[in-house]
Amino acid sequence: MAAASQELIRNINNHLILETILNYGPISRADLSKKLSLTKATVSAIVQDLIDHSLVIEIGSKDTHVGRKPILLCFNQKCAYAISIDLNAEYISVYLSDLKGEKVYSSHYNNNLNALTLLKKLKAIIKHTLTLVPNSKYGVVGITIGIHGITFKNEVIFTPYYDLTKLDMASDLSKTFDIPVYLENEANLSVIGEKTFFNSYSNIVNISIHTGVGLGIIIDNKLYTGYNGFAGEFGHSIVVPNGKPCPCGNNGCLEQYISKTSLLQNYSELKGFEVKDIDVLISDYLYGDIEANQVITSFINYMSIAINNILNTFNPHIIIINSDITTYLPNIIEKIKNSMNSRMSEFINIVPTTLQNHSILLGGIYIVSKNFLKIDNLVLSSKYE
Repeated sequence: MAAASQELIRNINNHLILETILNYGPISRADLSKKLSLTKATVSAIVQDLIDHSLVIEIGSKDTHVGRKPILLCFNQKCAYAISIDLNAEYISVYLSDLKGEKVYSSHYNNNLNALTLLKKLKAIIKHTLTLVPNSKYGVVGITIGIHGITFKNEVIFTPYYDLTKLDMASDLSKTFDIPVYLENEANLSVIGEKTFFNSYSNIVNISIHTGVGLGIIIDNKLYTGYNGFAGEFGHSIVVPNGKPCPCGNNGCLEQYISKTSLLQNYSELKGFEVKDIDVLISDYLYGDIEANQVITSFINYMSIAINNILNTFNPHIIIINSDITTYLPNIIEKIKNSMNSRMSEFINIVPTTLQNHSILLGGIYIVSKNFLKIDNLVLSSKYE
């Protein structure tokens, strides 16, 4: 029993030291000992073990001006690699990086596939991506796939704009490539990406507006998904009683009024011809087109309602909007704020995303790194807010 307890403590200390090197490195053995209140002998033994497993490397000496210069330790981010995929109803994006998100390769494919051909396409994309992986100790240690719908226990539960519920995607791909595969809701990945690589707030809400509308929620530094993964399906909150029909089965859902798909449908109806590209709507709005202004004004109104509801429900430090409209028309954020009458809105920080669709892919890299390294508190960027 005593031996088992010592092994448990050693494993905990292993993870603690690796986490500290990753998040605060470069750092010396002596500073690790002070920071973690561990003996120098314990730190030295564990560090050597981490070096032997290629997880940590020595990168030089710290200039102290007096005495012997301590050797600095750094996480070996290139000991393994990760693949992240954004599986949208309209496109498939793939991103290959090391464990800290430094890009090796990325690509973008149109997605006009059905459930029968999708897995074949994904396998071809992953197979090609694997040929581009640099030599490393562990190779690719995980694949994350962002699903535009609800996931739970690594399965697709509901997808309103493409049918993936009958596919055993994670199991099939994992067996094919002998690599762990993680399925996660795209809005969850987006908020993880924003927090891990750009913001350090402990309470963040990320509104992800694409084909549909999702909400990524981080409360007290932890992703909140609800009882069975349905938390964050904010696009299916009803804002217009008996309004437009939604694939979820209800009428008047928010995403029928602010999603990219709904905005283009609305604009096409007003113009009398089909508009397929959101850039056209944005460009026409900037040139003063009356119908474009009407669509954007409607977007502002419904967004102010949505954000007011989020503010009163979660009271986060920051609300990040991931939408083409707010990214390319940043003044829209101020107009949304001005449409909100609640006094609480004076104390909230509402910003457009800086990562755009990249946040989904970077969130996927975080999932792989976290699972491979067995680290709960993972910081992959030096930028803090």
